Amino acid sequence: MVSKALLRLVSAVNRRRMKLLLGIALLAYVACDFLLNRSIQENGELKIESKIEEVGSLSCILLLFFSFTQKYPPVKFLSEKDRKRILITGGAGFVGSHLTDKLMMDGHEVTVVDNFFTGRKRNVEHWIGHENFELINHDVVEPLYIEVDQIYHLASPASPPNYMYNPIKTLKTNTIGTLNMLGLAKRVGARLLLASTSEVYGDPEVHPQSEDYWGHVNPIGPRACYDEGKRVAETMCYAYMKQEGVEVRVARIFNTFGPRMHMNDGRVVSNFILQALQGEPLTVYGSGSQTRAFQYVSDLVNGLVALMNSNVSSPVNLGNPEEHTILEFAQLIKSLVGSGSEIQFLSEAQDDPQKRKPDIRKAKMMLAWEPVVPLEEGLNKAIHYFRKELEYQANNQYIPKPKPARIKKGRTRHN
Repeated sequence: MVSKALLRLVSAVNRRRMKLLLGIALLAYVACDFLLNRSIQENGELKIESKIEEVGSLSCILLLFFSFTQKYPPVKFLSEKDRKRILITGGAGFVGSHLTDKLMMDGHEVTVVDNFFTGRKRNVEHWIGHENFELINHDVVEPLYIEVDQIYHLASPASPPNYMYNPIKTLKTNTIGTLNMLGLAKRVGARLLLASTSEVYGDPEVHPQSEDYWGHVNPIGPRACYDEGKRVAETMCYAYMKQEGVEVRVARIFNTFGPRMHMNDGRVVSNFILQALQGEPLTVYGSGSQTRAFQYVSDLVNGLVALMNSNVSSPVNLGNPEEHTILEFAQLIKSLVGSGSEIQFLSEAQDDPQKRKPDIRKAKMMLAWEPVVPLEEGLNKAIHYFRKELEYQANNQYIPKPKPARIKKGRTRHN
């Protein structure tokens, strides 16, 4: 508790110091401008050059002081031959920003590309100004010309309310956007990792799901824009690999949670935590017997990096094989939050998968990877983050509300 309080104090002091430095710089600029004008008026042009030199010297001192006092997370030093130029599309999003942190701290040069549809600048603002970091506001549906060694292609809305909000845009991002990134990888000789999804398995008839299962997807349902978008993105990757020799890696990502999730993105974890913290009923769609397997974001990031730097070109599941029903999960979050919220059952969401559990034997064997963060430990971190977010948003007069799922028509659950 003491260490956390000290960290909060230090961060607050740093913010005040930055504001103070900006104020000093502004005052110095105004003072120098005043002195320069006064010198011209009183002494003509004789002392202009000397005053300009004084202004320049003072500006340099202030800039140096400002750069030395700006703090970044610790960054490992890498030699030129080991340091890679890495592009992360969707790098200001939930998973992308954590991946940015890891690659930056590992000493690589990272370029984040995001159109900020679901990503947020505040997720990566702690790197802005660092010599190894660059942030570009760009939509991957448009071509991008940049020199890189590796591409992590994460760009796409990933929660049902977000990708169903604009299904055509979701399809374009996953098809045209993927084509553009594969074209870039071909031009510059980069390796590309596609962040695919467990949704390619649809509502599976095989349990648990291994990489050789072809899936059971409704191609015209409300979730199809995302499910089929990712399926065709995988097809494109292997077409470019076979025809053009592009090095590709495909990660099929299962349910992931952690800090920097959107408060109201409609996912199970964020909905339950938000509802529990606000004392509202925890909404369970259907009977709650549907199963999910949840992994903490740091485990996923380690898996993505391991896959990118491996020789495995076929798809790999990245998820936690520890399976829970939605109802069990709601009760666990309610207990961890210490909430008195009730559990409310609503009608089943359309095309909601009934079973979801990854078979990760391939990741264990070929990447030496498996999740290590216990579920309760990860949930406590996420709950702490959501508490802080609620405090921040309350101070800014905005209280988020969980987004509802798409309800299956014609079926009502009576309690």
